[in-house]
Amino acid sequence: MAAGLSAAQLTERHGATLDKALGAIRTRAYWSPHPEHPKVYGDGSGIGPAEGKAAFDALLGTRFELDQPGTDDWPGGEVSPYGIELGIQYPHPDIDVLLPAMRAAMPAWREAGPKTRALACVEILARINARSHEFAHAVMHTSGQAFTMAFQAGGPHAQDRGLEAVAYAYAEQIRVPDSAEWVKPQGKRDPLQLRTTFTAVPRGVALLIGCNTFPTWNGFPGLFASLATGNPVLVKPHPRAVLPLALTVRIAREVLAEAGFDPNLVCLAAERPGEGIAKTLAVRPEIRIIDYTGSSAFGEWLETTARQAQVFTEKAGVNTVVVDSTDDYRGMLSNLAFALSLYSGQMCTTPQNLLIPRDGIATDAGHKSYDEVVADLAAAVQGLLGDDARANALLGALVNPGVRERLENAPSLGSVALASRQVTHPEFPDAVVRTPAIVTLDGAKPDAEAAFLSECFGPVSFAVAVDSTDQAIALLRRTVREKGAMTIGAYTTSPQVERAVEEVCLEESAQLSLNLTGGVYVNQTAAFADFHGTGGNPAANSTLCDGAFVANRFRTVEVRRPA
Repeated sequence: MAAGLSAAQLTERHGATLDKALGAIRTRAYWSPHPEHPKVYGDGSGIGPAEGKAAFDALLGTRFELDQPGTDDWPGGEVSPYGIELGIQYPHPDIDVLLPAMRAAMPAWREAGPKTRALACVEILARINARSHEFAHAVMHTSGQAFTMAFQAGGPHAQDRGLEAVAYAYAEQIRVPDSAEWVKPQGKRDPLQLRTTFTAVPRGVALLIGCNTFPTWNGFPGLFASLATGNPVLVKPHPRAVLPLALTVRIAREVLAEAGFDPNLVCLAAERPGEGIAKTLAVRPEIRIIDYTGSSAFGEWLETTARQAQVFTEKAGVNTVVVDSTDDYRGMLSNLAFALSLYSGQMCTTPQNLLIPRDGIATDAGHKSYDEVVADLAAAVQGLLGDDARANALLGALVNPGVRERLENAPSLGSVALASRQVTHPEFPDAVVRTPAIVTLDGAKPDAEAAFLSECFGPVSFAVAVDSTDQAIALLRRTVREKGAMTIGAYTTSPQVERAVEEVCLEESAQLSLNLTGGVYVNQTAAFADFHGTGGNPAANSTLCDGAFVANRFRTVEVRRPA
């Protein structure tokens, strides 16, 4: 490697972090090397708030240069959900030029070995972390997340997920030794002897298809899993959320070049309006890995059509909460109100269906009827979001017109228990900010199923009346099996009900949270501790992160020689 950033320097800087990450994936205990509080950054520890905002502002209205080969156009068009036109132009690829250049970068990266690749990835993440304030504005103004959430989820939490993928990638690659001496006794004859070497060989160019809502949080695991296992990565952002991943590509290229590698190991593919370049790229023979987060329709198309590639998808699901009973009624309501409100429900983990027995539930505050539970939950949401400043800090802005249309259509689906209201943002008057709506449905009516058995992405949830907890559990099973779910929640004081719900989640492969009443919510997961999705139901075919998420991104090739 070039003198700019040597293997020894990478080890000195990041060897301890990699070791701790390897320990964390074994213990699954809480650990994060990336502080999540914005005030930590600045004064020598990354750029501070003012510098981050200035760096973001300096990007507006500019051409985002990357010096990558095959650029034939400069599309743009991002408009912030808060009403700002970003006006940034990004390189559009001539893929017949770019893909061969990326493949040409592979041999030296492969020969560097798992540890050097892992440490280089940690250096990329460290530099991203130092610019978390800049990334926060980029995520905020492409996804609509409120600033604090954009800082945390789009910054340190996304960086944690990336590091987690690096740790799993490294662990899987070193499972096999670099070399071995093979000796087979032959009795009185001389033994047979071979010297064998084993090399982790990348599959080929990886395509990352980014999402609009969580461009870094959902994008970093696949990007770093592929890069750490030796594969070049072509980043194709969502056209409404290019900037966070473009910044990532720029930083990655800088680190790779300083470390003596070809920066074309990481490239950007921005698309022209309406081009649909992901479909073209996905079936190219050079593309051997695809990571995708988004709609089920396109995810299923990728799984069935891009047969030359290993495809990892996170698609749509119908997240469900079974409400049977609780010994902390106020805590349950408060927890659910926050889960329904965070980022206006625009999370793949937000609860959608609340299954509540029509005869009501037992609580520490006495028996509560179905109507009372729904009314009290509506009041909890109203109380949480009654102050506009607090509401803006939790809700953010609606990410695109499709979410707004679903919200406005919600009253036609059933009876409205909580109507959505418009919130004015004091800094961004053009932002579309809406509080959640709660719609009541009768689970026994077939016409209601069309509503609650389809994903209604955004700030809409359904309080579904069911005949009993047993029916709720049966409906839960059907929902996960047929529609998939990223998260499942349940509230119960009954060990039998708890076990029954747990059994459904074990058999149908869904992540379960039980009786959350404090500061942990069903729609939040932490890297190194929690698995995001299971890969075992229709909502996703992989999980973030485990060994299976990284192991198929490389193959082990052996070379045998006589000893």
